[in-house]
Amino acid sequence: MSPAVDSDPHFMIELPDKNDALCFNVNDKPGTIYNLVKDTTLGILVNGQTIGDKMIPPDGTINTYLGRFGIVHNILGVKLEVTTTTISVYQDDSWMKFLWSDTASVKGKNVDLVLHEDRSLKVTLKDSVKFVILLHKVWEKHPYHRDYLGFYTLDTHLLSPSVHGLLGQFYHGIEYEVTDLREGETPEKPDATMFVKGLELNVTRGWQRDFRRDWKNGEKIPCWFVHNNGTGLVDGDATDYIVSGLFKTV
Repeated sequence: MSPAVDSDPHFMIELPDKNDALCFNVNDKPGTIYNLVKDTTLGILVNGQTIGDKMIPPDGTINTYLGRFGIVHNILGVKLEVTTTTISVYQDDSWMKFLWSDTASVKGKNVDLVLHEDRSLKVTLKDSVKFVILLHKVWEKHPYHRDYLGFYTLDTHLLSPSVHGLLGQFYHGIEYEVTDLREGETPEKPDATMFVKGLELNVTRGWQRDFRRDWKNGEKIPCWFVHNNGTGLVDGDATDYIVSGLFKTV
């Protein structure tokens, strides 16, 4: 399992055992903070805050991206705040701060960090999961867009069965069936019917970019796109995952 969130923000759940992937968007106003991962058994929390474009483009489309992450491991006493400019790490009762323009490798008692200049940050929690955060740089004079972040999870099998969140709920897989493939709005993106969680959903075949192996252009991953903020695929409603702060659970 390799669930991720990258771009608009596009959520993607890769399912290697099915040789397939599912994806959905979550749209809300800039500044909204979502709980992405919550494992109360292991004391792990990951929240992400959206940012918007510098200004609304002429077509009126309001794009949001993830621009800030908060990562906590309560048992290990580790806390990270990652923005598009800085990385702040709390461990061993002290804070360390890095810029994305740095290159660094830090081995701590409870967390290891590998930072590649203006590219990626790999966070390895002791005896636990790994997170990879990618920095997507945009031309600084671009009239609309700004830098944003992508988030990928490795070794999800090390999290407990109770893990949840917009991404976390998929870490141990999901059962679904796709039937009735039919013509969609565009020939290259057919529609189909998905049976999942006792529901029948209309889904569209599309693709999402995975930037881990090709951090500039991304690798196209075919996926079934679930409409309306992932309704029917996500437990409850996407708004149920909105929290009040970067390190808050509610």
